[in-house]
Amino acid sequence: MIKTLLIANRGEIARRVIRTCRANGIRTVAVFSDPDADSPHVREADYAVRLPGAAPADTYLRADLLVEAARKAGADAVHPGYGFLSENAGFARLVQGAGLTWVGPEPDSIEAMGSKVAAKKRMAAAGVPTLPELDPDTVTEFPVLIKASAGGGGRGMRIVRDRTEFPDALAGARREAESAFGDPTVFCEPLLEHARHVEVQILADRHGTVWALGERECSIQRRHQKIVEESPSPAVGDELRERLFAAATAAAESIGYVGAGTVEFMLKGADFHFLEVNTRLQVEHPVTELVHGVDLVEWQLRIAEGAALPARPPQPRGHAIEVRLYAEDPDHDWRPASGTLHRFEVPGDVRLDSGVENGSVVSVHYDPMLAKVIAHAPTRRAAARKLAAALADARIHGLVTNRRLLVDVLEHDAFLRGDTHTGFLTEHDLTATVDPRPFALAAALARAATRRTGALPLGWRNVRSQQPRARFLFGEEQIEVEYDPEQATPDVVTLDLDGVRTPFHVARYGDLVEVDSPRGSASLRVVPRFPEPESRLAPGATVAPMPGTVVRVSVEQGQRVEAGTELLVLEAMKMEHRVLASGAGTVTELLVTEAQQVNAGDVLAVVAGTSGDEQ
Repeated sequence: MIKTLLIANRGEIARRVIRTCRANGIRTVAVFSDPDADSPHVREADYAVRLPGAAPADTYLRADLLVEAARKAGADAVHPGYGFLSENAGFARLVQGAGLTWVGPEPDSIEAMGSKVAAKKRMAAAGVPTLPELDPDTVTEFPVLIKASAGGGGRGMRIVRDRTEFPDALAGARREAESAFGDPTVFCEPLLEHARHVEVQILADRHGTVWALGERECSIQRRHQKIVEESPSPAVGDELRERLFAAATAAAESIGYVGAGTVEFMLKGADFHFLEVNTRLQVEHPVTELVHGVDLVEWQLRIAEGAALPARPPQPRGHAIEVRLYAEDPDHDWRPASGTLHRFEVPGDVRLDSGVENGSVVSVHYDPMLAKVIAHAPTRRAAARKLAAALADARIHGLVTNRRLLVDVLEHDAFLRGDTHTGFLTEHDLTATVDPRPFALAAALARAATRRTGALPLGWRNVRSQQPRARFLFGEEQIEVEYDPEQATPDVVTLDLDGVRTPFHVARYGDLVEVDSPRGSASLRVVPRFPEPESRLAPGATVAPMPGTVVRVSVEQGQRVEAGTELLVLEAMKMEHRVLASGAGTVTELLVTEAQQVNAGDVLAVVAGTSGDEQ
């Protein structure tokens, strides 16, 4: 019987496991790196142990430190969560060797699926349909997908449509795989255009019972990473579902699987092909829990204690959809964001699995996912509507997020028809522009209320002969609005927009102004009347959009470049981000070298002849 469980993870998944443990009378031990010392998961656990280390991103990867933390806190079991060491057979063996209960599959099962190349061969031998494997050194037919053998989550993946692109894509995939998984091995597969990503939840005990607990569709992705997941799939009928379940069960039985896991497939029409087995709990497991009325974490714990599953799984009911809310900018190549999350509130009848709260600091060291928001309803359309409304009404202040894009997906006609595939975001233009002027006017009126106390906000012109004006930055666009001081109110501003009275809720955090309304949300920054001289950039300066490491410099000083030319590649949060020239010109200064660490805002290069806009 498990009495005290160490959770070898952080953030949202640690809080998720703590919740189930608390409901079942199991004490919990959190672990944390220095940047996570004040995180919610540390506070909510019964005990917490600091993981020492100079590199915060690597502290959760130290198996020896995790086992020592379990001993120190008196834990008798370890739950790996997902990510980090959750699919590391060596860690599982170290836990078991220390006399602790491992809440997961046997190390041999993890090892069997650890290499995608070896896993595909094993699945083919078990009769599971697979795509042909292509040797990266001899591939001749395109398009292809380059994939990391040792990991997932979109890291180390590249789509290549032309032979000329292949060498750079292959080198980039190997670099990213080495950085994320410690193994640069990659392989290639034919690219299935307009295919769906469908997976089957497996739950297996030590007594021979294997459940295929419904399928999930995870086709809507960015950078090969899922952002919308749902169950059941709108493309899977009874006959196809039976075949998917049979293949997933065969895959699990072929490696003697125990516990919760996922068998992933690519689906095109009625044909499907094996992708991989995730030998752990998945990020998207809540949709399965809501549809089937089960607690997968509770079953993981019970199976680890030796419990037997009932002969048949519970029947599904209704439909569930999950979205991953990220601190990232979809309009700038999904650039991750870091900083203080001043306010984080998601209303409505939805499930919120989150690793953050009001005042949380999102660091540069880890994945920028803030939360998973999940809705369950009798029908798919009802679930989508409920989830879209909750996201639209959320108050998320301080960081740019993908919230608007997620709402646009959930309300898109093609999504509501169930016409989804892995190229959904490429096929459909979801960069709907927001008119910032009403938001800026509301911000100006709210800030103008401070004049009644004698304070004059920054950015104001107070000339009697001139209508008062305020200036804000909306992204990189400068907005100037005129306002009537007599209409000023401090927090909620009601504007008449084309005959419709609309409330705008305004919150201020220094020079940051967050405005929420039924028309959407906008983050604005006050433009100082007299900007600091040192804040001015040289014309053509390109700055780092985030902290990171320069992994490739693609140009030379003196080189002529065009708009969109790759200047260099930054690695941040284990992903590579291309930095491009904003316009045509000549590289007059190149201020970084490979392997150099840079901070957000550092000047990387100067391209003479451009407009000087930041990138």
